[in-house]
Amino acid sequence: MTSPSEPALALGAVTVVMAAVALLLALSRRKQTRRCREMDAALKTAESRTREAESRTRFADSRTREAEAREKRFRDEVSHLVSTRLPAVPLHLISSHHPVPGLLHGGEAGPEDAELFDSVITRVSEMVLKERRRVDAAARAALRGASQDSQALSYRLQSELDALQREFTGSRHLTHRMLAADHLNEQNLRLIQRTAIVCGAWPGHVRKDTYVAEIVTGASSRLRGFDRIKINSRIATNVGIVGRAAEPVAVACAELMANALEHSRDDLAVDVGLIQSGNGNVCITVDDAGKGMTAEAASRGARLVSADTQDIMLTELGDPPSQGFAAIGRLVADYGFHVSIDHSSPYGGVRAVVTIPPNLLASIDEEAEPPSAMSPQAAVAPKAERRPSAVPETTAGEEKPRTPAPDSADGLPQRRRRGPAAPAGGVAAPTYRAPDPERSLKAWSEFQDGLDSGRTGTDLEETQ
Repeated sequence: MTSPSEPALALGAVTVVMAAVALLLALSRRKQTRRCREMDAALKTAESRTREAESRTRFADSRTREAEAREKRFRDEVSHLVSTRLPAVPLHLISSHHPVPGLLHGGEAGPEDAELFDSVITRVSEMVLKERRRVDAAARAALRGASQDSQALSYRLQSELDALQREFTGSRHLTHRMLAADHLNEQNLRLIQRTAIVCGAWPGHVRKDTYVAEIVTGASSRLRGFDRIKINSRIATNVGIVGRAAEPVAVACAELMANALEHSRDDLAVDVGLIQSGNGNVCITVDDAGKGMTAEAASRGARLVSADTQDIMLTELGDPPSQGFAAIGRLVADYGFHVSIDHSSPYGGVRAVVTIPPNLLASIDEEAEPPSAMSPQAAVAPKAERRPSAVPETTAGEEKPRTPAPDSADGLPQRRRRGPAAPAGGVAAPTYRAPDPERSLKAWSEFQDGLDSGRTGTDLEETQ
């Protein structure tokens, strides 16, 4: 028979064991819960790192795509620069009507890229302009040397033709042919002289002080169609131009008149006027009846004839080069007169004005150096000769009696009508002497005798 304490001990032992097992289970469960939490935290961390890695991958992909797009744009810009923009630089340097195209992707290009491409355009422009100026200077030097040699030979030929004309006594037909050859040489000499001036040479001819009318007349004689030029002078006949500026003014007038003849019909005249303004300047106006110039042509011509033509290159004068205005601009810059072509003539064409300042003018003694018979005379009305009229002298104490004005019927004084007023200073109207028939007959007889003798001598020479 067992004691009653044994079941209690067994139950206590079981209870203790069960409590120990429960404690062990609780500890294990807590440990398992902690591990689960750690695993959840590790999983969340891994997921966040995965998301971050994915975002970094996407960002790297976008940056790669942006880099590829930028590289493509850069390649396109370089291709556009080489194929389109750089070839347009030389044309733009010649004329602003050929602009240099901009960037192909102007809105998408960064400021650094735009600055880089613009610096390339600027550098290439400087290099092209420098090379063009070097080539242009070499071409000018070659043309200047050839023109000066040809000009010297043309002057020698002109001297020979002039001497031959003075010594020649042949037929009228041969005389006419000789004069035509002389005129052709004058035209050729003008073209050579113009080219030499554009290339930087001096006019090549030295003059003494010359009458303004003679300079304009001589300039017109260098042109084909000179008979269409009508010169009207309104300046004093003794007004001239100093020797150092005489030939440059003649060249400028010849080029302006040649331009007027070329741009007007063959049946239209070119009016040339000589006027002296109130400030002492002498103005030479050239009016044609052509179609005029466009605003662009007038602006370009005004720039060429101004004193700022030192940078004009031969390649900018066209093909074939139009050298007239460029030559005028050279002379204006060197000698100090002024030329304007931006006015309209009264006939709808172009009015060109050559303004000669007082420092280039001179007064010439007409008796010592009479003007040429071919130069136009000043269109000034002749002054009538005044002769003193017989006026009865009165003594100092005498006074002319004054007749009182008659009164009207109502007692008011009446105004008397005056007769024709006498000339001021007691000068009567000029009286003209009647022509002498015998004197006129003698003059015309001598003229007819000289004409008959000249015809007889010419006929004899033609028959020989």
